[in-house]
Amino acid sequence: MPSYAIDGVTPVVHPSSYVHPTAVLIGDVIVGPGCYIGPCASLRADFGRIVLQEGVNVQDTCVIHGFPDSETLVETNGHIGHGAVLHGCVIRHDALVGMNAVVMDEAEVGAYSIVAACAFVRAGLKLPEKSLIAGLPAKVMRELTENEIRWKLQGTQTYQDLTLRCQASLVEVQPLTEEEANRPRLQVQGPKTLVASKRS
Repeated sequence: MPSYAIDGVTPVVHPSSYVHPTAVLIGDVIVGPGCYIGPCASLRADFGRIVLQEGVNVQDTCVIHGFPDSETLVETNGHIGHGAVLHGCVIRHDALVGMNAVVMDEAEVGAYSIVAACAFVRAGLKLPEKSLIAGLPAKVMRELTENEIRWKLQGTQTYQDLTLRCQASLVEVQPLTEEEANRPRLQVQGPKTLVASKRS
């Protein structure tokens, strides 16, 4: 993976995590155990620190950054959807930030909450636990059901399992020139791993 030190500070990646070779880590990035960092994600900690706790996934083309002296924190089982932008904010444990959503400086997304796709969470906004958050600007729409919270955790577990699948079998190859006879389909059985919340 492209990984760069700056001012003598080098990224840290736990050996049980998977970082795609096209993701970029710069400076004061700390990736905890069992994390998944997807293709073309940019974790650029050349001003403030970026911390991903255990079991976090940061999907394709996400951007994480922050102002000088800030800390962008994604707690245990955080789930950051494709194309999301986090800037100097806190995502509490078991929360989900949807595709192309933006969470700005000093905002805080409560534990077990879901930020809807394309939502804009303004700077400094403190959002409660177990909430559905949506809109431009984002606001609390309602409390999440237990089924919705379980659904989110299952999705996160699927990405934790993807970490193991990538470590075991993801390799760079040349594409085939035509489809082979009896082409196999992926047999994804569902999550085999679970990083339990430290607070549940």
